[in-house]
Amino acid sequence: MDLSRSQTNFQLGFGCSHASMTPTPTPRAPIADDSINLQVDQSFRSLPTTFSPIPLQLLEQKAEKTTTVDEPKKDGGGGGDQKEDEHFRILGHHMCLKRQRDCPLLLTQSKHPKRSSIGDSDLESRRAAVRAWGDQPIHLADPDIHELMEKEKQRQVRGIELIASENFVCRAVMEALGSHLTNKYSEGMPGARYYTGNQYIDQIENLCIERALTAFGLESDKWGVNVQPYSCTSANFAVYTGLLLPGERIMGLDSPSGGHMSHGYCTPGGKKISAASIFFESFPYKVNPQTGYIDYDKLEDKALDYRPKILICGGSSYPRDWDFARVRQIADKCGAVLMCDMAHISGLVATKECSNPFDHCDIVTSTTHKGLRGPRGGIIFYRRGPKIRKQGHHSSHCDTSTHYDLEEKINFAVFPSLQGGPHNNHIAALAIALKQVATPEYKAYIQQMKKNAQALAAALLRRKCRLVTGGTDNHLLLWDLTPMGLTGKVYEKVCEMCHITLNKTAIFGDNGTISPGGVRIGTPAMTTRGCIESDFETMADFLIKAAQITSALQREHGKSHKEFVKSLCTNKHIAELRNRVEAFALQYEMPASLIRIE
Repeated sequence: MDLSRSQTNFQLGFGCSHASMTPTPTPRAPIADDSINLQVDQSFRSLPTTFSPIPLQLLEQKAEKTTTVDEPKKDGGGGGDQKEDEHFRILGHHMCLKRQRDCPLLLTQSKHPKRSSIGDSDLESRRAAVRAWGDQPIHLADPDIHELMEKEKQRQVRGIELIASENFVCRAVMEALGSHLTNKYSEGMPGARYYTGNQYIDQIENLCIERALTAFGLESDKWGVNVQPYSCTSANFAVYTGLLLPGERIMGLDSPSGGHMSHGYCTPGGKKISAASIFFESFPYKVNPQTGYIDYDKLEDKALDYRPKILICGGSSYPRDWDFARVRQIADKCGAVLMCDMAHISGLVATKECSNPFDHCDIVTSTTHKGLRGPRGGIIFYRRGPKIRKQGHHSSHCDTSTHYDLEEKINFAVFPSLQGGPHNNHIAALAIALKQVATPEYKAYIQQMKKNAQALAAALLRRKCRLVTGGTDNHLLLWDLTPMGLTGKVYEKVCEMCHITLNKTAIFGDNGTISPGGVRIGTPAMTTRGCIESDFETMADFLIKAAQITSALQREHGKSHKEFVKSLCTNKHIAELRNRVEAFALQYEMPASLIRIE
């Protein structure tokens, strides 16, 4: 501009012109326009009073209008809407005010129906995309996974399941596992969650806790339970984490003797296999190599020398009942907390078909998917309330407290120390399974499971097979294959080709688990499908036939494992046995009518 700042501010502040100037002008209010920064330069006050006013015309009266072409004009030319831009002058400078274009989001349907329908169409397409993503069944959403799932379904129904740690769930359990409960995050315990919206989740978990105590005949003032562990291995490690410092001692049954690796296991070469042995110091006790039974006298000697802070009873491949009262005496003598891992015998414990660890132990852990026929997960029971002292018993490592303090330590170890949010779908499914555990029908199932195991053991013994301890008191048995010159590794492979699933296991006296000398056989799953004693005698025939096939193939191929495995696909004896096994298995329904064979 040609005007100085002082002159400009003066004339803007008073709004005068040469034609209308009077000797005593009256100031006007400043222009109410935030787009113009009005700062009056005070230097004008020192200017001389006699000067020639400069004519100022803020807005010329004559405005020019220019048409912007956006759509065809009336004469047919151009394209677009006709928009008029208004031209004017400020302070003698040419200005152009363009009309603001209408925003599509603000248009009404009556004014611009075409653009509004486009917006509605976009909204509907997004909603359709959500429905398409969220409502597709598996066979449409992921055909590859669906095909593999269908193959696994056929494998289960056409085969004989003899793995002692497996079972089949009912329809209600499976529906809970596949429910909307998997959507909710629920870190923390009921009533103390880290997230909101858990009022119904709290009710589900509290109901599961109540049913867990009822299923095992426990009083809530004497026992508490945490149902959040993802597995029994997680549950066991939570107990160690809550009660021990890193490097402190635990003592459990050796894995080759039938224990579980989560109780601590190192190879003969000293390699630490389980996290329990990596973060804590573990020292195992073993079974008697002649009888296969636990030698409680040697256990006591070792415990008194080793002085573990936690003494563990229970195992994954021990076919006999436990003397929990005897182990309690040993724990008291060495000042240890007594923990039982009842993962394999939990169903027997609930129905009082074996000795009861709750009568003697401080902590009891378990899986939930074996004999309990629930979802895959873990559970921890812990004593609460005042301690019951017995005369002559020593307190655990100079513990002089009169009340158990396990609850807070164990719960804190589960969360936040080791886990995040619990699997609410699993907890609901467990609540369903625990409700069934408390019924007479479940007790009948467990009793039949034991009878089936004893019938299978008797059938194998009649055929001159060697069983560890000579039989079983529970749901499983250990078949020592070494007298037949076989290993569990080759035998389980032949059985798998014949649609019989069982698992290799170490037999006491083995140097390790690299080439175990036996197999573990269990009855829970096939009992769930409705098999009784006579059916397991038939299964014994299948098992003997598979052993004969294995021996013949081993003689033919010698030590060449590669050639041995290669021959399994073309062996006619395996094909014949597989057909017999399938014909047998198809006679029995799967629970929940989940699997049908057409």
